[in-house]
Amino acid sequence: MSVSNEKQSTAAAGPSGSAAAVGSDASGPDAEPESGVSRRGLIGLALGASATSLVVGAGAGVIGGAAYGQEQARRVMDAVAPASGIHQVGITTPVQEHLHFAAYDMMARTTRDDLAELLADWTYAATRMMQGLDVSATGAVGGSPEAPPDDTGEALGLPASNLTITFGFGPSLFDARFALEGQRPAGLERLPSFLGDDLDPLRSDGDLCIQACADDPQVAVHAIRNLSRIAFSRATIRWSQLGFGRTSKTTSAQATPRNLFGFKDGTANILADDTAALDENVWVSASEGPAWLAGGSYLVARRIAMLIETWDRTRLAEQDRVVGRDKANGAPLSGGDEFTAPDFAAAGSAGAPAIDARSHVRLAHPDSNGGIRLLRRGYNFVDGTTDLGRLNAGLFFLSFQKSPDRFITVQRSLSSDAMGEYLRHVGSGLWAVPPAPAAGASVGAGLLGA
Repeated sequence: MSVSNEKQSTAAAGPSGSAAAVGSDASGPDAEPESGVSRRGLIGLALGASATSLVVGAGAGVIGGAAYGQEQARRVMDAVAPASGIHQVGITTPVQEHLHFAAYDMMARTTRDDLAELLADWTYAATRMMQGLDVSATGAVGGSPEAPPDDTGEALGLPASNLTITFGFGPSLFDARFALEGQRPAGLERLPSFLGDDLDPLRSDGDLCIQACADDPQVAVHAIRNLSRIAFSRATIRWSQLGFGRTSKTTSAQATPRNLFGFKDGTANILADDTAALDENVWVSASEGPAWLAGGSYLVARRIAMLIETWDRTRLAEQDRVVGRDKANGAPLSGGDEFTAPDFAAAGSAGAPAIDARSHVRLAHPDSNGGIRLLRRGYNFVDGTTDLGRLNAGLFFLSFQKSPDRFITVQRSLSSDAMGEYLRHVGSGLWAVPPAPAAGASVGAGLLGA
C-alpha cells in the first residue's frame, strides 16, 4: 500500500500492537512499532496463502469492478479514517462504499494465550493497514526473495481508502477453552429465531468477527485476506461476505443511499455527531455490562436475501405502500420531504392511513418500538445468480446497539412487515464489540487481562 507524505506514520506498538488505528491514541509521525507480528503470525503469513482462498468466496467477482474510475476516486480515497475516541473505528466513522466481513472460529486445542497472541497480532497488522501500510515492515517486497512475503501485495500502490477494521467477540468464545465463562455479558447469546428465518449455519455466528470497510473494495479484501493468513494455526474462517454500495449514512454530509429495491435507506439513522443518541442507543456504559465492554457496543449481522425478480414485477404504488415512503424522493407517504417525520395518524385520499399499518417504515420506527434506535451500517451484496438463474442478492444488514435486546425487540416488531414477502433471512450473528484499546495494548486486552 502507499501512503502520502502527510501520513507517513506507523503507530507505536508493543507486543500487543498499537491502538492508534484501531482506536484513537495515534502516535507521532516518526513513531515506529516496537515489535510486530508474533512468530506464529509470521508462519501464518508464509503458509496460510492457500487457506485465504476461502475468504473471498463466491462474491469475488465484485472486486473485478475495482478498476473503474480509480484515478478519479483516488482524489477522495487517499485518506486515513479518523480515530473514534474510546470507541473502535468503523462504527460512527463515515460509512465507506465497500465491505469485507468475516467470522472466525478458534481452532481445537487453542488456549487463552493463543487467543491473546492472535488478537495482539491482528491489532498490530490492522494498525498498519489502516494507515496505508503493509502488515509488517518487510511487507510484500522487502523480505527475502527465497521466502513467501509477509504481505500479499494486492494493495501495493493503493492509498488507505479510509479503511477501518473493527473486531467483535461472539457468544461461543466465552467458554472453558479460554476461561472466559464468567466474563460473558448477560445479553451475549445466540440470537433467537425470528419469523422468516431460513438460516444457513455455515453463514451464521462465529467466535470472532472482523468488519473491514473501505472506499476501495481491493483494500477491504486485502485486509481480511492478510488477517486470515496471520490467524493460521489459531483461528479458521467460518464464513465471509463482500458488500458494496452502503445502505446507510453516519454523517449529515453523506447523501442517503438506495438499496437494491431502489428505495432510499437509512434516512433516520443515528449520526456520528448526535452524542446523546449514541449514548442512549449505541454505547455500553460502565453500569450496563462488564468493565471490559464499557465504551463498546453489540454488533448484529444479518444476511438478508431479497427476492429481486418478484419485487421488480410489483407495481410502483404497492412498492411505496410496502415501504411506507415515496420511491422518487424518500418522503414518508404522510407528506413532506425525505427528512419529514412520518405522521402515522395522517389519512390518505381514501380515508385509510396514509402510511399502512404493515409498512416497513411504521413497524421499524422508534414510535413502534419504545423509542429504540439502531445505528445501521449495512451494504448491498450480489453473489452471482442462483441455480434458477435469479440474482443471489440482498442486504447485508449491520447494526450497532447497546444491548442485543434492542435489536430483538425491533426484529420481532417486523414480524408482520409487508416487506417480509420479499425477503429471506439466511445468515445471522451477534458479537460484543469492545472499546478501542489503550495505546500499546491489543483489542480485547480488557477482557483477557493482557
